[in-house]
Amino acid sequence: MSRVGKRPIVLPPGVKAVWETPFVRVAGPKGSLSQRVDGAVTLTVEKEKILVHLPEDPKRGKALQGLIRTLIANMIKGVSRGFERVLEINGVGYRAELQGNALNFNLGYSHPIRFPLPEGIKAEVERQTRITLRGMDKHLLGLTAAKIRSLRPPEPYGGKGIKYAEEVIHRKAGKTAVG
Repeated sequence: MSRVGKRPIVLPPGVKAVWETPFVRVAGPKGSLSQRVDGAVTLTVEKEKILVHLPEDPKRGKALQGLIRTLIANMIKGVSRGFERVLEINGVGYRAELQGNALNFNLGYSHPIRFPLPEGIKAEVERQTRITLRGMDKHLLGLTAAKIRSLRPPEPYGGKGIKYAEEVIHRKAGKTAVG
């Protein structure tokens, strides 16, 4: 059994949390976020910490306690420090550029691809092959990074495509000439 849900969530200075059933609202220097909380879990919001309590139904509550605690902790980290995801583009002629609030990609197709960024996500393009995405909502940031990666996933033979910076692509040998 995980004990993640029992740990208190510490509120850093400048971050305020309010629980108005069924929503938790967190506000900080980077903005504000809200999250719906299942009615099976109860919260106690104090000045410096938030506690997630188990309900009467222990089987369902144990499953939700750790989830709700992690979601609220991610919200607090997002409004105080924010999140970052880095993507790398590999391939001859493959590149990206930022124009306004959209990314334009040349990924070996016959046409360029325009990817509009969702509200709350900022992008920075370095050397046309490295994209840094920043945002305060961890879920939206991961979803955006996954959609960008799906435009041209990395292939195992040449290694061309868009990959996460920390991702390791296992390369395959390919055909060899029989002589």
